[in-house]
Amino acid sequence: MELLVHESPEAVADAASKRVADLISSATPRFSLGLAGGTTPEATYRALRGRAAGWANVDAWLSDERWVQPDDDRSNGRMAAAAILDHVDATFHRPRISESMLPEDSAAYYEAQLRSIHNDGKPPDLVMLGMGQDGHTASLFPNTAALDEAERWFVANHVPALDEDRLTATFPLLWSARLLMVVVVGASKAAAVKASFDKTTPAGHLGDGNAEVEWYLDQDAASLLV
Repeated sequence: MELLVHESPEAVADAASKRVADLISSATPRFSLGLAGGTTPEATYRALRGRAAGWANVDAWLSDERWVQPDDDRSNGRMAAAAILDHVDATFHRPRISESMLPEDSAAYYEAQLRSIHNDGKPPDLVMLGMGQDGHTASLFPNTAALDEAERWFVANHVPALDEDRLTATFPLLWSARLLMVVVVGASKAAAVKASFDKTTPAGHLGDGNAEVEWYLDQDAASLLV
């Protein structure tokens, strides 16, 4: 695990976007890029515009999605498209969501899609993640069933604290990645960052698998770390 602390949210977005651009630009033949929702990753995506070469080789997908229509303002896919993927030549794989589907059906279809991208045992190259004030990452919320999933890559996850359904990558998928990049800013996240480094949150268990984990924090988010 590597901790990278920067002076400001803008500096975090700049450093994280440069890291992503360097990885994409040097990738052959295909690059699997998992994307997070949230305002902090969005700033990184915007900083990434025009920075990387080789977008035509990128398969982009979502580490989680809200159970809302694809054009809803709360959709992670809608945000990722507007922030970066409408502006580059990557292939964007989004979950199927419709009123005629159940979340469990959508998650199963999406898992099949992801397994086809990562055939022959190819791991995800990079998964970008954020973290909530409760220490959740992707849609792996505290005290939810998806935390205990041991085989599936992508599942529907009901979040009682929000009274809503989410679709989320599971630990088996995240742990299989080459690199997990966790981008967190703001004093409101400082307690969750400390708890995560103490391994008492879902985000704190990202390092339990084979993936390298890099935390990109601003000074406020890192303020409680010794």
